[in-house]
Amino acid sequence: MDKAWEVIQQKTFTKWVNNKLDIQNLPHINDLTEDLASGVTLIQLLEIIGDTQLGRYNRNPRMRIQFVENAHLALEFIKQRGVALTNIGAEDIVDKDLKLVMGMLWTIILRFTIADISQEGKNAKEGLLLWCQRKTAPYHEVDVRDFTYSWTDGLAFCALIHRHRPDLLDFHSLDKTDRHGNTSLAFKVAEQHLGIPQLLDVEDVCDISKPDERSVMTYVAEYFHAFSALDKVETAGRRVQKFAEVVQSVWQMRNDYERRVRALMEDLNHRQQQWQQTQWPTDYLSIKRLGTSFNDYKNSVKREWVAEKREVDSLLGNIQTKLKTYNLKPYIPPQGLSLQDLDQDWRDHLQHEGSYHRTINSTMREIKENLRMTYANAANDFQLQLDKLSTEQSSLDGDLDHQLQIVQKLQKKLGPLQQQLEKVRVLDQACLDAHTEENDYTVYSVEDLEFGLELLQQALQKKNAFIQNQIVSRNMTNLTPAQLEEFEQAFRHFDKDNSNTLSVTEFNAALASLGVLYDDDTFDQVFSRVAERQEHATFEQFIRFMVSVTEDKASPEQIRDAFRTMAGGKPYVTEMDLRMCLIPQDVIDHLKQEMPPREDGLDYDAYIQNMFW
Repeated sequence: MDKAWEVIQQKTFTKWVNNKLDIQNLPHINDLTEDLASGVTLIQLLEIIGDTQLGRYNRNPRMRIQFVENAHLALEFIKQRGVALTNIGAEDIVDKDLKLVMGMLWTIILRFTIADISQEGKNAKEGLLLWCQRKTAPYHEVDVRDFTYSWTDGLAFCALIHRHRPDLLDFHSLDKTDRHGNTSLAFKVAEQHLGIPQLLDVEDVCDISKPDERSVMTYVAEYFHAFSALDKVETAGRRVQKFAEVVQSVWQMRNDYERRVRALMEDLNHRQQQWQQTQWPTDYLSIKRLGTSFNDYKNSVKREWVAEKREVDSLLGNIQTKLKTYNLKPYIPPQGLSLQDLDQDWRDHLQHEGSYHRTINSTMREIKENLRMTYANAANDFQLQLDKLSTEQSSLDGDLDHQLQIVQKLQKKLGPLQQQLEKVRVLDQACLDAHTEENDYTVYSVEDLEFGLELLQQALQKKNAFIQNQIVSRNMTNLTPAQLEEFEQAFRHFDKDNSNTLSVTEFNAALASLGVLYDDDTFDQVFSRVAERQEHATFEQFIRFMVSVTEDKASPEQIRDAFRTMAGGKPYVTEMDLRMCLIPQDVIDHLKQEMPPREDGLDYDAYIQNMFW
């Protein structure tokens, strides 16, 4: 071990021990080996951080055997807490082996200060590093890659403080080249305002080629614990932000629905006017060209319209489902833009389309009638089944779980439809072989049916996914998309074998990286319950557990309490109040536009009464 690192590490561990001894007003130590050799101080340290009594021990040992007994008691306690100690015995502590004593202290720090870890401490280290990276991500001058070089300019310490308490220092005004000044500022602010003991000296970080990793990690862990709980006002701001984002997203969906329905109706009317103005030719080639143009329309424009119509049908259903999920007022489309209005326009269009199509076919009667009828019956029957399934899909309403069951039942009917489509293809080939290119009894080609079936499959898949997402939203109403992404990122990070499950240690490390910590007994009970007494927890179990510890539904009372908290008890909230809670500017702009104004601010109570039933 490099001697400079050894000195720094010994000094840091000494400060850490003394900081813990201060909890019980116990005397400080000056030398790790000398002052821990009797085992008395070591036992007192473990009783403090373990929050338990180790039992009887020699409080005033005089003989070596008493020293050894005390040290042995301490080591046994550490092992009982699930920490495997190797290459160290009670005699090593009594004999003042500095290297082994420091190794033991490092193991204690990892176990009792950061989280439950594996013997090598990998999970604890990676979890703490992931937390630092996530918290400092908005600061472009900071790049935390390790617990050595990444901290030498002091900016990472300053960023952690500014991220949680921007009132304590102004990160953006710092002289980014002043390594000593930035480090000293962070250490002083952390100790004076946050209660974080200064376990490191400025020179321990700035004046050596490579800072000691264990010392830096021990000190950074103090920041982790200081900031692990969210501030009450920040929580309230996040709740209001999420509610406003939901309302804003619904507003955007409504505008999109109205725009698309209006555009589709205009396109249908324009096409019908074109057909009515058609000058009918008397020669076969001209009629054939009109037929080809009509087929092109069916294979391109009409398919786009069919898809668009089903998309807006589904969009309106999604709007109503989302409003119902958040207990908001249902949306009533403007007059002339309802689904009933669109359906009527569509039926009228189909009548014009059928008339236009029959007019083209009236000049082509040299077609074998039987093949045409057989194919038409099969194709029409197939389309009717598609339309029936599509209607059932687009008219879904009610309980989300019930909707999901219906969608899954509809998906099971697609297999028989695929087999029926194969029979339609055989009939179509027979018509082609007979040079039957037109059919008065159907407007549906095999390609139309294939497209319709594929479109129905996609619609059912999208509906299935949407409903399941709404079920997740219903069960996780306190989680923003960013939180869900954060939970998944933590899960994948610790799923080392890509089994989509977490072991006991992986599960605990993932919780630690998200700021969720438990003592041994509590964690064992939590994991047994979450994993249903299995050795591994699945992804779904992990997410459901995180939801259970962060659940926060946007009820009117919760939203009102959140606004009141941000406003400091005032009956109104100001733009400065919203900014102080870190709400994004676009959300603030939306709230300013939607909330009733007062002379002194925005009336949040009237806003909530207007939004909820």
